[in-house]
Amino acid sequence: MPFRGRSVSEERLRFVVLASRREETISHLCREFGISRQCGQTWLKRYREGGAAAVMSERSRRPHHSPRRTAAFITSEIRRLRGRWPDWGADKLHSLLRRDHPNLKISSRTVHRILLREGLVRGDDRHPSATGHFQRSTPNELWQMDFKGPKGFRERSGPLSVMDDHSRYVLALEHLESSRMDAVAGCLRRTFERSGLPEAMLMDHGTPWWNASSPWGWTELSVWMMRQGIRILLSGYRHPQTQGKVERMHGALSRAIRRRGANADEQSWLDSFREEYNIVRPHEALGMQTPSSRWHRSEREYQPQPKPWEYGARQEVVKVNEHGRVHWRKMTYQLSFALSGQAVGIEKLERSALIYYCNTPIAEIDERKLIALPVDPFRSLQC
Repeated sequence: MPFRGRSVSEERLRFVVLASRREETISHLCREFGISRQCGQTWLKRYREGGAAAVMSERSRRPHHSPRRTAAFITSEIRRLRGRWPDWGADKLHSLLRRDHPNLKISSRTVHRILLREGLVRGDDRHPSATGHFQRSTPNELWQMDFKGPKGFRERSGPLSVMDDHSRYVLALEHLESSRMDAVAGCLRRTFERSGLPEAMLMDHGTPWWNASSPWGWTELSVWMMRQGIRILLSGYRHPQTQGKVERMHGALSRAIRRRGANADEQSWLDSFREEYNIVRPHEALGMQTPSSRWHRSEREYQPQPKPWEYGARQEVVKVNEHGRVHWRKMTYQLSFALSGQAVGIEKLERSALIYYCNTPIAEIDERKLIALPVDPFRSLQC
């Protein structure tokens, strides 16, 4: 009759009462109550030593000696690391702890339990992990670029961010006086001179690299990047997942601002955060390595005055006029004003022709309809 709806303390008292009557053997009572003889003898001993209160009260199950208990200095180290980086989770703190103490045998789960026990985990610290990710196979194969939103900043917009897709290395995190072409080009120029050139860059449909009022969308800035031999890739409309890596970095930046009470409008603070993110902060998707351990400078050098692009033997070179149009095979096709004065390469296919600007395909000529259509400028990539 184990516990028949009564409380545990009531059943304990009832057991010792029946056992004290000696009407039934201890073995029979233990079977009736569904407990072991050892448990029954323990209850009787407590009753004989301290009466009903002793047998009804709960005792701590904490062991008197815990040889495997986490050492006090480890708890102190975890508290120190959490105080230094209050926006980091258990996995990252565990990685740093093992880096500082390589012979220490402690799991990430133990670090999390210590954070909970010490009251160092808040509700807004919990966020779901990414369900999957895609990345380029080598550094500088693709860079992601985006503006951080103004939340957490006094400025009208947050900093411009540029990140390597393969390594998550933050190449630029810079406050600009505006989001106009000159300011963004200046930041990119400094980044290219410092880090070399990527093979491609991924951006959203935002200014100043995209003109939403034009069916072609190309701007002076996007043309300037393409002249360096950088292929331009565009994320899907209202699809921030496409730029998931730079978005997650922005999330880490927001948590750091919130938890540390930082003045994120100071460029010096952004520089410190960028150094921390690249060199100190381990990354789960990189096997808890740091981005700096997976990135190296590009071998492609920035050219202040790039040479004219050398198109392939199968491409016919045609110059775009001042109206953004190209004349080819007795027909005139509208392209983009941003390409005025530039040379494009037209490659004849079986039923159409592709127009390239440097190594980026920008349009397709439909010879049956006698028009040029943008080449899928709304490419949705998984990155």
